[in-house]
Amino acid sequence: MISAEARPIYLASRSPRRRTLLEQIGIRYTLLGDGKEDGVDESVHADEAPAVYVERIARAKADAGWAQVHAGKLAPAPVLAADTAVIAGHRILGRPAERAEAARMLGLLSGTTHEVLTGVALRSAGQSMFALSRSRVTFRDLDEGEIRAYLATGEADDKAGAYAIQGRAAQFVISLEGSYSGVMGLPLYETAQLIERIEHGGIDRADA
Repeated sequence: MISAEARPIYLASRSPRRRTLLEQIGIRYTLLGDGKEDGVDESVHADEAPAVYVERIARAKADAGWAQVHAGKLAPAPVLAADTAVIAGHRILGRPAERAEAARMLGLLSGTTHEVLTGVALRSAGQSMFALSRSRVTFRDLDEGEIRAYLATGEADDKAGAYAIQGRAAQFVISLEGSYSGVMGLPLYETAQLIERIEHGGIDRADA
C-alpha cells in the first residue's frame, strides 16, 4: 500500500482520468507544464507489435517529462507517464484524429472482443522502470445510430479506441477481463507497484 509519507512524483500526461486515478490511491503528484508529452511521436512503426509500441511510447513520454524537469531546473523527483492502445485484431487503435475515424474504430469493436494495453513508465536519474497491463473487453453489437449518438456526446474525442469505459460507453461492455483502471488509462496495481519500488530503493533517488 502506498504510504501517506511517499514523496510526490511528476505526472507527464494531459489526461484528467490519470490524475483522478492517482488521487484515488493517494499518490501526490505535480503536473508537468500543461501536461502535454512534448516531442513524442506516437505513430506506429511498421510491423511493430502492440506491446512493443505501448512500451516505446510510455518510456518516451517519461523521458520527455524528465527532460522538462531538468530544463526547468525543477526539484528532482520521478516522472510517471503512461500510454494506452486498443487492439482490434492486429490493428493498434490510438486516439482518433476526427469523428469519422472514431466511427470506424467503434465499428471495428462492435460485437467483438478486443485487447487494451496500458504501459506505465517511471523515469528517474539514469533509470527507467516499466510495467504493462493487459485487459480484454467485449462489446455488444452497435448499430450506426448508436455510434452516431455516442460520438455526438464528445466522449470519444481523443480517447484510445474512441471510447471511455468510465463514461457512457460502459453500456456497450458485456464483459471485462483484467484491469478496469488499466482500460481507463492508468492501471493502479502496476502503478502502485512501481511507486513502491521507489520507496524501497528500486530506482535511484539522486539527481542526474
